[in-house]
Amino acid sequence: MPRTSSSGDELRASIEARRHLGPEYEDSLVEGFLEKVDQEIDKRVDDRIAARARKESPAVRPSVDAGQRLALAIISLGLGVPGTIAISFSELGDSLLGFILVLMWVGIIGVNVSFTLGRRRQG
Repeated sequence: MPRTSSSGDELRASIEARRHLGPEYEDSLVEGFLEKVDQEIDKRVDDRIAARARKESPAVRPSVDAGQRLALAIISLGLGVPGTIAISFSELGDSLLGFILVLMWVGIIGVNVSFTLGRRRQG
């Protein structure tokens, strides 16, 4: 990054001013020089932070993952709730009914858990 001011030139100017003004102005000249150096450092740090922020924060876009999670939730509930109601009104035996119901919900939960864990490993 190119320098906007030259610290070496500032230092030489301060030393030259001290020669002309005398030692009684030395403290003021040093403080002025250090203030200019401090401002230059602050400016460079701000420029670097701004450049890094521009590189790291692309335009905000809706996440594909968010849409996939929503679709999975809708499908899970869309299959689970009607499936539960249908199984509840069926004429199968109670033990078979319970087994099918538990199996259906374990499958739905398994798909959701595997989707979530797979996304965590990727991201």
